[in-house]
Amino acid sequence: MPKVKSHMKWSWILMVIFMILSIIDVRFGVLGFICMIFPMYQAIRGRGKIHCSHYCPRGSLLGNFLKYISLDYNLPKSIRSKTAKNILLTLMMVVFSISLFKAGFNVKRIGLAVFRFMAVSSIISVIMGIFFKPRSWCQVCPMGHATGLIKQSMDKNTKKAEKITKERKIA
Repeated sequence: MPKVKSHMKWSWILMVIFMILSIIDVRFGVLGFICMIFPMYQAIRGRGKIHCSHYCPRGSLLGNFLKYISLDYNLPKSIRSKTAKNILLTLMMVVFSISLFKAGFNVKRIGLAVFRFMAVSSIISVIMGIFFKPRSWCQVCPMGHATGLIKQSMDKNTKKAEKITKERKIA
């Protein structure tokens, strides 16, 4: 895979624009789906968690600004555990799904649900970044964890396919 240029120096601007536009008109909140779909798209294309390290607007915002005020403590291992990540991913998916279900097909309500979801997780990520390392949220981020699970699943399927191909060549 060719080397991919990182956009982490400036991609934070997208997060700020998203927040401002969503405050002005909640319908812009639907743009938050891009932040949820793009990492999945990258993972499905076989690029793993490249979104986290090269594109993520929230990670860029946290990394570029919180480094000046962060207490820089390590995130406790219990919070970084696979179990904690799975619980957070499940919880956020359930809460988000309920919000979208209640929104129906109303664009304003959907936009508000997405904006609220992004705003609350951003507030949590900033608080974590102040008390722990700036990008500590990235260690437990549900999108990063989900893309990691996709990559893991794809790697398993690739290994199975290679094994079957090898067995067919032998037979």
